Amino acid sequence: MNTQVPIFMNHRARIAVMWVLMAVYAIPIYAQDAATEVNDTLKISLSQAWQKAESYSRKIAISKKATAIAGDEIKDAIRERLPELEVMGSAEKATNIPVYGNGIFTNPTSQHEVIHNLYKVGADLYLNIYNGNKLNLKIEENRILHQLAGIREAETVSGIRYQTAALYLELEQALIFRELILQDIADQQKQLKEIQSFHRNGTVLKSDVLRVELDLSKRQLTLVKIENDIRIANQKLNIIMGEPDERVVRPEITQLPTDAGRYTDYLEQALHHSYAWHISGAETEISRLHVKQVKANVRPKIGLYGDFYYANPQIFLYPYNPSWYSLGISGIKASFPLSSLYHNTYKLQSAHLELEKEEEAHHDTEDKVRQQVKEAFLRYKEALVQIDVANTNVARAEENARIIKVTYFNQASLVTDLLDADVQLLQSRFELAAAKVLAQNRYYLLQHITGIL
Repeated sequence: MNTQVPIFMNHRARIAVMWVLMAVYAIPIYAQDAATEVNDTLKISLSQAWQKAESYSRKIAISKKATAIAGDEIKDAIRERLPELEVMGSAEKATNIPVYGNGIFTNPTSQHEVIHNLYKVGADLYLNIYNGNKLNLKIEENRILHQLAGIREAETVSGIRYQTAALYLELEQALIFRELILQDIADQQKQLKEIQSFHRNGTVLKSDVLRVELDLSKRQLTLVKIENDIRIANQKLNIIMGEPDERVVRPEITQLPTDAGRYTDYLEQALHHSYAWHISGAETEISRLHVKQVKANVRPKIGLYGDFYYANPQIFLYPYNPSWYSLGISGIKASFPLSSLYHNTYKLQSAHLELEKEEEAHHDTEDKVRQQVKEAFLRYKEALVQIDVANTNVARAEENARIIKVTYFNQASLVTDLLDADVQLLQSRFELAAAKVLAQNRYYLLQHITGIL
């Protein structure tokens, strides 16, 4: 189908053709959307969207598995308190012992008879009593690592929640824009009919009609763009929730607290719940434990041991005999690694430097958290002020549009003034809707930064 508009048509005819083409292409799309909404529409609140996103997110699944692994490593370290137990058994065949009376390079002069079959079964046990407190330090380190994995899991969940909220609000804003533009198009069509009526009566010029028609066609194109924005935001939200791409989602209008609260309250919450701050603190504790682990290298090792076995033949005591016997041995074993006195010097120095580095990094993280909370709080307050300003601007734009419309139809102002007033009114309504959505986005971002989302 050729969609080019002949250049020899007059301006009004071209506008009419554009309207027809837009209707031809837009009506099937809108009809398809309407049919889809009836058959496959998901009306969902933000909390429900969070639940879907959390259950579907692969990042959260990975972080949960990491937390579970860290928990099992704690249990594994605790099991090391139990004694080491080993069972063994052997069956051996021995030859006679040749005796080389004339030298090794000659034939043996005789064969010394031995017991040829040897059997042995037994068990060994070792119980660690003290090893420089290394085992307790390892258990404590695994507990901190488990705590660290849990914090990172919570941070991942919070990040998915904020990302879901941002997409949810993006779709909500696009739907509000569509309602505003549809209402504005209806108002402009009504106004166009009035101007056309005045034109037929010779009150206004034909150029006024053409300008209003052009302005209306721009609004139609804006509507097409907004419809595409809705489809794009809808698909993004479906993907993060694990829904089919074409599932139509209709978010509920969310309410926003009108009071921003106090900065000190958010800062206190951040220092108790901020993920970055707690992660940095846990890493500092691990470095502190590492210093203790290095110090443990120059401490003695003490343990109980036992050895019990059955064997045949009896070759433990002389004279030997081919009989079964049993033997049990137990005692205490102590050792001290003398070489660690000089091997450990620079290891300990390095561990102390690592701890100092982590402590500085922790203070740096605290500074960053304070800065992020301050910035997010001020931007949130700014967004709330922007809502008040936008409300005032809408009221002023409505009054201005009313006055210009009256003066235009009384032939006291130009059509450009009328169109400018209508555009300003539509723009102010868009800005009000965008300001409300932005304030909600800033609110959830502040909660994410403080660690309470």
